[in-house]
Amino acid sequence: MKKILIVDDEPNIVMSLEYTFKKNDFEVFIARDGIEALEIVKSDFPDVIILDVMMPLVDGYATLEHIRKDSNLSHTKVIFLSAKNKASDIEKGLALGADAYLTKPFSIKKVVEQVLELLQ
Repeated sequence: MKKILIVDDEPNIVMSLEYTFKKNDFEVFIARDGIEALEIVKSDFPDVIILDVMMPLVDGYATLEHIRKDSNLSHTKVIFLSAKNKASDIEKGLALGADAYLTKPFSIKKVVEQVLELLQ
């Protein structure tokens, strides 16, 4: 069973993504900010992380930088899912090592397709 970590501080987004990925046979982990996410990845090594940029405490960019420095997570695919949709925001996310960058509002179907594509 593939593991996915959803990191977002918006409960409705977390709930809809969690439901969808559980239905698609993923083991789902939830974090509401970057600090929670970094705690989870210490012991559970997700195959994919869906990461928001704008979050309390530690933002998505800083969270990604920590993830990319951890050799245990070298296989982990990271997808930014953010309302920050300027070209400079997207470029920054990809430059920091994100495998994909999707913008909000989003289609759940497209998020699932992107995850499955990265896992091939």
